Amino acid sequence: MNTLEIHDVSVVYPAAQGGDPVTALSEVNLNIEQGDFVVALGASGCGKTTLLNLIAGFIAPTKGYLTLGSSPIEGYPRVACGLDIGDEIVGPGADRGVVFQKHALLPWLNVIENTEFGLKLQGVDKQERRERAASYLKLVGLEDFHQHKVYQLSGGMQQRVGIARALTNNPEMLLLDEPLGALDALTRESLQELLLDVWRETNKMMFFITHSVDEALLLATRLIVMSPRPGRITHEFKIDFNQQFLDCRDARKVKSSEAFIAMREQVLAIIHGDEAAAA
Repeated sequence: MNTLEIHDVSVVYPAAQGGDPVTALSEVNLNIEQGDFVVALGASGCGKTTLLNLIAGFIAPTKGYLTLGSSPIEGYPRVACGLDIGDEIVGPGADRGVVFQKHALLPWLNVIENTEFGLKLQGVDKQERRERAASYLKLVGLEDFHQHKVYQLSGGMQQRVGIARALTNNPEMLLLDEPLGALDALTRESLQELLLDVWRETNKMMFFITHSVDEALLLATRLIVMSPRPGRITHEFKIDFNQQFLDCRDARKVKSSEAFIAMREQVLAIIHGDEAAAA
């Protein structure tokens, strides 16, 4: 079983223009296993994006390390087994797909060319990469838009292409950096439902960051709440509202339930308390 392991990770950004160094993350520990949908919440500046960038390999930790791969004994991290670490994250890799807040598509390519672009860079032959790209475009509901240019698509459709592109490389893990934040409310809700369908279909590890408590509660199997800078994971909740939605296909029913409302108020109290303490 594939596992992401984050061990005592801290990130300190160098001082800028005579200021003091900034500790963005401090001694973060987190394990994510195959099939987990982990959502990170917290006030602005708590280190959510820094944590995602570490997992993606865009930046390196100041202290600690991250690994991604199969544990030799199911249920136990590699370190606990006393074995060498063979999969330390030291940079970006095809085993991690990233969906950005802005779609980051290439405007001179059409939809299917954008979706297969990573495979083209890897040297995969045209027929195979077209077939793989087409299958994921179908998964996100864009099977009829292969030849469309990016500028011909709505914002929600552009993000669907971004999701399909990330999946086409068949990564072990999908990292999503507030991918729905710029969308209107109705489109955002439809994309939340799409992401849950993709998660159920692929069983990928998902790491998703957002500022929306409702969005976090609907999507997550595990919700982590991070403190203001320096960012630490202060609370973790195992929840199943996503499975409730997949069973009933009625997001409004799930979000209006007593359990959902109570959890939302609990999480909001934590975040607002953190903000007040940091002020």
